[in-house]
Order: sequence, then C-alpha cells, then structure tokens
Amino acid sequence: MTDCNRLALVFSNLGRRKIQADFAGGKLTSDAGAALLREVDRRIGLINALADGIADPRQAAKITHDLRTMLAQRILALAMGYEDLNDHDSLRNDPLLQLISQRGIDDKPLASAATLCRFENGIDRKSLAKMAEVFVEQFIASHPRAPERIVLDFDATDDPVHGNQQGRFFHGYYDHYCFLPLYVFCGEQLLVAYLRPGKIDAAKHSRAILKLLARRFREVWPKVKIIFRGDSGFCRWKLLRWCDRQAIGYIVGLAQNAVLQRLAQPYLRQAKKQFEQTGQKQRIFAETQYAAATWDRQRWVLIKAEHSSQGSNPRFVVTNLSGDPQGLYDDLYCQRGDMENRIKEQQLDLFAGRTSCHEFLANQFRLLLSSAAYVLIESLRRLGLTGTELAKAQAGTIRLKLLKIGASISCSVRWIVLHLAGGYPLKELFARILSRLRNPLAVPT
Repeated sequence: MTDCNRLALVFSNLGRRKIQADFAGGKLTSDAGAALLREVDRRIGLINALADGIADPRQAAKITHDLRTMLAQRILALAMGYEDLNDHDSLRNDPLLQLISQRGIDDKPLASAATLCRFENGIDRKSLAKMAEVFVEQFIASHPRAPERIVLDFDATDDPVHGNQQGRFFHGYYDHYCFLPLYVFCGEQLLVAYLRPGKIDAAKHSRAILKLLARRFREVWPKVKIIFRGDSGFCRWKLLRWCDRQAIGYIVGLAQNAVLQRLAQPYLRQAKKQFEQTGQKQRIFAETQYAAATWDRQRWVLIKAEHSSQGSNPRFVVTNLSGDPQGLYDDLYCQRGDMENRIKEQQLDLFAGRTSCHEFLANQFRLLLSSAAYVLIESLRRLGLTGTELAKAQAGTIRLKLLKIGASISCSVRWIVLHLAGGYPLKELFARILSRLRNPLAVPT
C-alpha cells in the first residue's frame, strides 16, 4: 500500500533550484479557521441539541465513535466544504476536524466513511422530528427579546435525484426526476428543511407546518405578529382561510388568469399610455377584491400594472394586510426574493442536494445535516461578522476567507496551539471575530 506521506511531488525548477514537495509536514491542516465554527457551536449549543434528539441503538460497550462526535464530524465537514462521505476516509485523520469535533487530537482517527454511512442509514422518523424541532428552538433562542413581527418565507425547490431512490418522481415543471424539499426561512435564519417526494403539490404540508410554527411562537411570544409569505405555488384557499381565522397575516403571489387580466386592463392601459409619453418604464398599483371559483370567499388582491419596452408585465398578490398597495408589494412581498438566495446558498455552498442515499429517511437526515451546517455559518455571520466587510458574504465566501487557513498544530499536556499561516491577509478581522464569539457583549446590535 502506498504511503502518501512519503510521496514526492516534483515541480518545475526555479532557476537552478529544484522544487519538491511531500506530505510529511506532520500535524498540519488547511482548515484552521473552522475553529471559529467550534466557538459558534459552543455559543449556540446546536450540535449538542441535535445529538440529544437522536436515538442510538448501538450497544454501549461496543461503541468506538460516539454519536455526538460523528454528528459534529459530518456537519462541520460540510461547512468546511467536504460534501462526500468518501472524503472522510482521509479527512478523519485531520487534526483540526478532530479538535472541533470534540474528539481531541490523538492517534485515533474519526469515523470512517462506512461508519458514517451506517449512521445515516440508521436514522428513524422520531429522531428526524426531534432534530427538526431544534432549528425552531435555535431561532427562538437567537432573540434576546420578543420580536414585534416575524415574516415566515415558504418556498419549494427541486432536488435532482441520483438514481432509483425512494421518493423519486418526475416533476413536469422542473422537467426531471427530483425530490421537492420545502424550506421555511425568517430573514436569513432557517427554520424548516423538509424533504418531500417529487410528485406532490408545492404547497403540500405547508399549512400543517405553519400551524406548528405559529403555535410554538405564540407560546413564547404571545403578542408577536406572524406573516406568511410565499409565491403563487402557496396560494391555496384553505391555507388562506386558516390564516384569516388565526389572525395570521399573509401576502402570497397569485397566478394570472383571464379574470385577473380583465381586472387589470384599465391600469395596464394607463401604464402603457404613460410609457408612450415618457419612454420610461411605468408601474401603477391598485387593489381589488377577487375570488377564484374554488375559493370560499373574496379576498383583497394587489395589482401591479407595469409597462416597459418589453411590453406589459402585470403581477397579482393576495393579502389580508392593510396598507398602501405599492408599499406592500415593494417593501414586503418583493423581499421574499432574498429567500431564494438563501436556498441557493444551502444547495450550492452547503450541499443540500447531496441526497444520494437510497433510503428516503437517510436523505432527509442529510438535508438536516446540511441545514445544521447552514445554521452554523449563518450564526457566524450574525454573531461575528456584523459591521465587517463580510457581513453579507455567502457561505462559500466565508469558507474561502475565514475557514481555509493553513496552520500547524502543536500539542502538550496543557495546550493545543494552532500556528496560523503568517501570510494570512485577514489577521485583524479574524481576531476581532473570535473576540466577538468569545465575548457576547462585543457583538454590535
């Protein structure tokens, strides 16, 4: 078997001098900045809370890798950019991952890819439900005082499958076989990541999830105003009726049809006339009452009549909120677009689409692992990066600039020292972030 530590790598000469490399540097890591994620986790208690909800059927006397360490190993590796289980056959020896997984730095490696695979495929529904509750409790705990208003963004997205997996169906809108996970965010904070088969309606189970969220939030914040926000895929009259009865606000997109087009015609003609006079894009906002044939009653609909060089572009939104139509549309409804950026951040930077297990429950577990990695990154951004140049950075940028730092690690009986790369360009920022994470009073409000 080849010993990669002795493998010589020969590069092009620099003048008369030869350049050679090997993997015999000792306790080195390329991810030293991930120690910040350990501080974030110690601050918010995420991994411990998730581990507490997972049943471990193994015999205690035969356990080599405890459940909490495996969970931390998997979540933190995703945050560090390692999406595959195969990565762990080498990554399990990384001293930094051993350190931040709470295993400690020793000669014993972390769990192998095979062990982690068994861990993922051994998950049960009860454990998944308890894990899902943790994200909601993390959101509640992040508020030192009761908020006056929270806006819950619901959205579905496609998650292409990797083979003949459980829950695999063809989706006509996306034109491929996929799962259809449902996400719920409040601002940048993730509350729900729920994997669903690909054959269902985009709004499936959204009313049940909203009920659970509203009930929990009103338990801890009795006076909070809750607003449900979504695109036209969530415009279902039973969901709207429930919101009306429970005093929950909603602002939801409404798909165009012939009746709505007719109601918008006077405003579209006016917008077209003004465009022809000025040559500038025109928008006119109005409101009307409308009910589809299947609805229980009429509801208020906001109309945006827009005309530009591309022609007419009407939009419709149904709501039970009072206010100026343009203000509701621009300042409230359009803000839901930021949730799509959060979903892309999790899908692309934190590998939420790596649901390649055959078992459906194992894939739901993987989605929650990715979600936990997102919560750590978002908490780092919220607690440590506020007011800095990286305050709005996405996960991939944060990983590149803060986590991917070379370091050597030295150990003694009393100390573990990370000797970070001397040429690292963000030394002062890194030190400031660590200070904030260690001292909550240092975080600007």
